Amino acid sequence: MIVELNERSKEIFRQIVDSYVQTGEPVGSRTLSKRLAQPLSAATIRSVMADLEEAGLLYAPHTSAGRLPTDLGLRFYVDGLLETGDLREDLRLRIDAQCETAGRSVETLLAEATRALSGLSRYAGLVYAPKTEHPFRHVEFVPLGPKSALAIVVTENGLVENRVVETPLGVGPSSLIEAGNFLTARLAGRSLEEARVAIEREMGEQQSELDDLTKNVVRAGLATWGVDNAEEGGVLIVRGQANLLEDVTRIEDLERIRGLFQALETKKTLVRLIDLVERADGVQIFIGSENQLFGLSGCSLVVAPYFGEREQGHRPNVVGAIGVIGPTRMNYSRIIPMVDYTARVVSRLLGNSGVD
Repeated sequence: MIVELNERSKEIFRQIVDSYVQTGEPVGSRTLSKRLAQPLSAATIRSVMADLEEAGLLYAPHTSAGRLPTDLGLRFYVDGLLETGDLREDLRLRIDAQCETAGRSVETLLAEATRALSGLSRYAGLVYAPKTEHPFRHVEFVPLGPKSALAIVVTENGLVENRVVETPLGVGPSSLIEAGNFLTARLAGRSLEEARVAIEREMGEQQSELDDLTKNVVRAGLATWGVDNAEEGGVLIVRGQANLLEDVTRIEDLERIRGLFQALETKKTLVRLIDLVERADGVQIFIGSENQLFGLSGCSLVVAPYFGEREQGHRPNVVGAIGVIGPTRMNYSRIIPMVDYTARVVSRLLGNSGVD
């Protein structure tokens, strides 16, 4: 969007957006005249506001003289007028501490990162890890009980997934080790579908030296991952949904927020958004009516990709995305560096040996 504004119009527009972020209420010419550094009459300000409204950047929610920014206006503000600095040191330390104490589980790390964003932003934190068909690197089974084991799968892009699988009664540690080694040797460098046919053929033709119990463990692992990969979308974690309801006073607004939660559960539209993030660099911002998912809810999404393990000489692979869902009047100058920093912390932890 290209809108040419002179410095006076920019300052008036910036003041209207800043007021909207703070209060959510329309602002009029008399209020603006008291806030502007440059003395301007109310009539001059009203004239500028009328021009901004004609350009599609402002609208009047009521018959009063007060104006609010449109979603198009917020986009213009974010792209052209917003100034963002570095995240405050105390906020960086809080994000570091919460993520680095998450332990060695990727799932726990992502959940804690999302919780940190929700707590610091006072909005909803979101993390998305898409199901991938990246080749496998390693498979391991850890016994949990007499009829279950934890299957640990590491893909070549550095993503680690843990799944509980049912195992036949009587399977011992040696059989689990043998099943893990068998799958690692045959899955390494292949996607799940590429390896499944070869493994089933080998076991069906009795070419493998596995005993029946170990074969059942192998089949259980394949079946579990097959169900996961057949699901549309990926793993979606949302924390702090209740924060979005704090400023809701009208029943129709409440219904719109509920509709957003239902849409997030289906994940279809969100997957398309994340696809856009994966093809871009840095933080992406989706404002209100720009996107079908958020248009009816009056919300925006600030989201950034996070990366997996870096291979020598190559750019690290995008693993997923993390961000904040909040009202369109969120404080973008505060939220953008917060999301960017959290995504970089998650990428750093995924890219070294600190997370399995």
